[in-house]
Order: sequence, then structure tokens, then C-alpha cells
Amino acid sequence: MPLSQIPTPACADFLSALTDTLGADAVRSGDAIPTDRHTDWSGTAPLAPLAWLRPDSTAQISAALRICHAHRVPVVPQGGLTGLAGGAVPTPGAVVLSLDRMNAIESLDPVARVVTVQAGATLQAVQEAALAAGCLFGVDLGARGSCQIGGNLATNAGGNGVVQFGMMREQTLGLEVVLADGSVLDMLRPMVKNNTGYDLKHWFIGSEGTLGVITRAQLRLQPAQPARATALAAVPDVASALALLGQLQARCPGGVAAFELMWDDFVQHALAWTGQPRPFDQDHPLLVLTDLSGADESALAQALEAVLGSAMEDGRVLDAVLAQSQTQAAGLWRLREITAEFPSRLAPINFDISLPQAAIGDFADRCIDALSSRFPGHRSLRFGHLGDGNLHLSTDARSLGNLSFAEAEHAVEAIVYGLVAEAGGSVSAEHGIGLHKKPYLGASRSPTELATMRAIKHALDPLNQLNPGKVFDMA
Repeated sequence: MPLSQIPTPACADFLSALTDTLGADAVRSGDAIPTDRHTDWSGTAPLAPLAWLRPDSTAQISAALRICHAHRVPVVPQGGLTGLAGGAVPTPGAVVLSLDRMNAIESLDPVARVVTVQAGATLQAVQEAALAAGCLFGVDLGARGSCQIGGNLATNAGGNGVVQFGMMREQTLGLEVVLADGSVLDMLRPMVKNNTGYDLKHWFIGSEGTLGVITRAQLRLQPAQPARATALAAVPDVASALALLGQLQARCPGGVAAFELMWDDFVQHALAWTGQPRPFDQDHPLLVLTDLSGADESALAQALEAVLGSAMEDGRVLDAVLAQSQTQAAGLWRLREITAEFPSRLAPINFDISLPQAAIGDFADRCIDALSSRFPGHRSLRFGHLGDGNLHLSTDARSLGNLSFAEAEHAVEAIVYGLVAEAGGSVSAEHGIGLHKKPYLGASRSPTELATMRAIKHALDPLNQLNPGKVFDMA
């Protein structure tokens, strides 16, 4: 049994060692730990940690992990707690380690377009620093004001702009990481070309805090793109939407900033919830919401209008509206952003999956057919980032009869993740595995891949102290 589960003087000695090293303001225990540190946005059942650590430097994190390693106490790294897979939820007998005091934007080079930040900086703070320097950071999420760069890296976060710039992995030039035994791994070398053996930083991006604690990062910036053009288009099927995407990318290379697909089931709920007027005279099977970005707003609007006109002539677009102002563009985006209302409008069972682009339409229909067969009258909403193959599906547990939420969730997940495995897709496109998706990891990873992951984990954390029980079990 870990020391941290035994209320003995040894446990008190452990907490005293942490306090002596980090300072009394950086170590809290018992009722002094805020309850929001007991869980994250995933809704996973809360659990009080042994202690809440708030170091303010890499040196303090290193010292804290050395103490935890010596006393065999598990450590759960926590960022902004905006994760949806339970990756930041405390495990029994663990301390939680918060990066919120390490939030500095250390340097920004607008010529080389590189920013060096501490892991506790929020995504919004990095975005604002980049804009102030005439640059752009290529990742954006709805939780931008709360989520932290360390958590974004640990989950390889995506968002609306992946089609243009890629996920967090593509934004990362260098990392600093503290390993389980307190060793500091300095990989802060902001070169694009650096073929000197294994590129170790990629082991930690997407590892969800199971291999090391990310403390600092060097991130790639993009040139600022002040102009934007937005359109909403009705299409008959996913194949037509993909053809439209190809036309836009050919006309404006690198300029497609977002390409969102909304099925009619999603659109009808969005219209009802927002009270907005219908964008078109009649309903359509699918709507595409797209943004182009660049330097010249007039040129972008002309390009978007030309592509939409051509697509309407060949029947791939049924109707379209081009936003004439930023206010109108925001109104179009309001349809897509009603996902923020899911928790208050539904009892949502949410899926964040990815598939080969060409398979998305058939897969989405197969999901609805399978759910309808098992749960006639179910309410399920489909939407996604078509440009990067990411499909979101949300099923209202309250529409599934007299099942408890847990029963409904288990039944729906078995159906959907079974179809994901058949299609060769991923059970997690951008939210990570954490606790919630751990039972289904095998649907997307082979036994050999899982064995390799465990070997890496054992090499870097042989005592299984960093975020134990997340992603996969060691046994």
C-alpha cells in the first residue's frame, strides 16, 4: 500500500518535506484544498487528493517530484481542468500538481516567430501575446481562457483550426519536462531541422502526464492574418462537402481556417435553441460553415464567392450565404457554437472520434441506424471538423428510456466504439483517453502498440507514479 494511503507519522513527514522545500503557500492539504481540484470538466466522480502542490519554478517541480519519488507517492499533474476524459482527476493517495503559478510568457521573437512560455500560461494569454507582436498562434479552443498550454500539449489539443495549422504537436519546437524521479529533460531547441537521434519531445505530447510533467515550451507562431471571409453552404452529402473543401484549398492554399460540418439533426436543435431565423428557405441534409483567412478581405470574399458559385453550378452546393460583415459571420458561427449549451439542454453522451475523411458520411449514418435499432426515438446530434476528419456525436441519455445515465452511456459507447473499431478510426480525436476512454483504447490500438506504450512508460516511470491508471493500466 502506498505511504500516502496510511495516516501515519511517515505521511506527516512527507508533507513536511514538501512544505519545507516548496514553502507553506505552495502546499495545501485536507480542507484547505479547493473542491475544484477534486475532478475536472469530464464529470468524473470527485476524489480529494492527499495534497495540492503549487510550485512556481521548474526547480521546485523537480524537488517536489524527487520527494514524491522517494516516498512512493503518486503525482497527478493538473492544468486548467478543462479536459473531458478524466485525465486530471486525482487517483487514490495521490498529490495533485498544479502549474497555475508557472504562467509566464518568457520571450517572443516575432521575426523567427517563436514564443517561449511556461506550461501554466493559458491558451488565451499566448494568443494575445502573439497578436500583440503581429503574429498568430495556430490553435484555438472554446476553453481558451481556462485551459493551459501544458494541458494542451499533454493532450495534443486540436480545435477549429487544425485544418490550417495542425494540432499542438505541429506547433511545438521544444519542450522542458521533469521526469518522475525529478530529473529535468531540457529539449528547448527551437530548430525545425534537428535530426540528432530520437525526437524525445514527441513522447510527451499527448502522453496526458503519464511520462513527465511539461514545464516550459517553445511554440511556433504564424504570420498574422487580419482578414477573414465566412460562408454557410448547404450540401447534399459528405462527398460534396469534401469536394468543396478541395476546391477551396486549391483556390486559397493554406487559407482554409475552418471547415465545419453540421448534420440537419444538429442544425434543427441549434435553430430552436438560439431562436435564429433559418439561413435558407428550406432544410438541407448538411450545412458547411467555412472560414478563409489571409491579408486581403476583398480578395478572400471574391475567392469564396467564385468557388461557391462554381460548386452551385455543378450541384455540389445547393444554397449558400456569404457573410457581409463580422456581425453576420458571428451569427453564422453561433449555430456551430451551441455545443456549449449541451450540458444544460441534454444529458449528453459525447463522442470525439476521427475517421478517414471519405468514411465519415457512411460512418455517421451507420451510427444513427445502429442507435435507432437499439433505441427507437433517440435524440442524437452530429457535427464535426470535416477538414481534419473529426466527427462529434452527442446522444441525449434522456431519450433512451428508463436507463440510468451510466447504463445509457455504456450501451451507447459499446455501439459507437464498436463501429469505430470496424472502420479503423480513433476513439479519441482531440480529447485524450484519461479514465473515460481507457476501456476502449484497444479499439484503436493494436496489442503490439499497447505493449510498446507500456514499455516506454516503464522506462521513464518504473514505479508508475505519474498519473497512474490513466490511458492504460500497467498490468
